[in-house]
Amino acid sequence: MPADTPSPKLYLASTSPRRRELLQTMQIAFAVLDVPAPPGEDEPQHAGESAHDYVCRTAREKAERGRNWVIAQGLPRLAVLGSDTTVILDGDVLGKPADHADAQHMLGRLSGRTHEVKTAVALWVPHRDAVWEVVATTAVTFRSLSTDDIARYCASGEPFGKAGAYGIQGLAGAFVSHLSGTFTGVMGLPVFETAQLLARADICA
Repeated sequence: MPADTPSPKLYLASTSPRRRELLQTMQIAFAVLDVPAPPGEDEPQHAGESAHDYVCRTAREKAERGRNWVIAQGLPRLAVLGSDTTVILDGDVLGKPADHADAQHMLGRLSGRTHEVKTAVALWVPHRDAVWEVVATTAVTFRSLSTDDIARYCASGEPFGKAGAYGIQGLAGAFVSHLSGTFTGVMGLPVFETAQLLARADICA
C-alpha cells in the first residue's frame, strides 16, 4: 500500500462497482472483501418470507460471511459492511433477470407503475461482535414503456445483474417519472442511512 494511502477503516463485503463508488463518495477508506459466494441459487427467498425480512437477511448474511472470512484469514478485525437491494412489485421480489425474456417480463410489469426498492445495510461491529442494520425504502414510478423501449434497453445489456432488471443510474433513469425516498438507495447503498450507521459505530472519514 502506498505511503499516502489511508489505512482502511472497514471492509466492504461486496464487489458491486456501484457500492464501491458510493462508499468512496463518503470519503471512508475501505478495502473490498472478495468472499466466495455460497453454493446454490443466488440469494433465494425463503417460503413465507416477506420482502422486508428477505432483504434484511441477505444483507446480514453478507456481513456475517465477511466477518467469518476476516477471522478465518487472520485479517485485521475491522468492521464489515454488507448490503442488498431488492425491487418489490405487488408483494413479489423481482431479482436479477435470468435472460432477455425474463428482463423484458420484469420491465413490462414495472411499466407505468410504482414499485418499491428496499436496500438493507448490515454492519458487523467487531468490538461489540454484533451486526447492526438499517433499511431504506424508496417508491419509484416508471412511465409507460413501449415494447421498443424495453427491447432497446435489454439490447444495451444494462438490465443484467441488477435487481428488477434496471439500473437507475444508467439508461433506465429516463424511465423514472417520480421518486420518493433515496436515489442512492436505489443504486445499491443509501448514503445517508449508511453514514448514520457508521457514525453509530464511531467510523468516520
